[in-house]
Amino acid sequence: MALRPLPLLIVGLAIVGVAKLGTALTEQEARLPAGDSLFASPAIAATPAAKPEAAPTMAAEPVKQELSCEMPEEMLQAIRRERELLDEQKSALALREAEVALASEKMAIERARLDEVRQALETLLAKVEAAQTDDVSRLVALYSNMKPKEAAAIMNDLDIEVSVMVLGTMPERDAAPILANLNPVRARAISRIILERSKLPGDQRLNNLKL
Repeated sequence: MALRPLPLLIVGLAIVGVAKLGTALTEQEARLPAGDSLFASPAIAATPAAKPEAAPTMAAEPVKQELSCEMPEEMLQAIRRERELLDEQKSALALREAEVALASEKMAIERARLDEVRQALETLLAKVEAAQTDDVSRLVALYSNMKPKEAAAIMNDLDIEVSVMVLGTMPERDAAPILANLNPVRARAISRIILERSKLPGDQRLNNLKL
């Protein structure tokens, strides 16, 4: 095998030495703590490390814990108050509904009682009207069968309302002779009352009526 020239041999040995030196420095630097370097300048190495930031005081930690504990409790209290308020409103609404139901029941009972009273009154009024009609019809028949002078003599002293009712119900052919035999003042009064009774009470003119 041919021998290499001496310069090439020296260069090769230098390269190998540099490679070994770099590998050794790399391994040694890897063993150093983070942030240190073999190539750091003495001034930089001599500079004291920056002081770590002061840890927060211990007083702040209880405040955070207190706030973290109070907020959920306040929320729970607010929720409880809302629930209590809703329960009170539900109770009040239920009580109101019960009162309305009771009032409705009482109104229904009262309405039924009033209907019974109304029906009873209507029945009674119908009986009274029927009886009054029968009585008036009976009186009309009685005075119609009398002589006009005799009937007029009685009606001159009879209550004016009865006279008006009888003569107003009596047929004209029977009422005319009786009215002609009545006292003229009384005849005029009866005639005026019969005329005005068909009008409304506010339209009736019965003032200064002489009997």
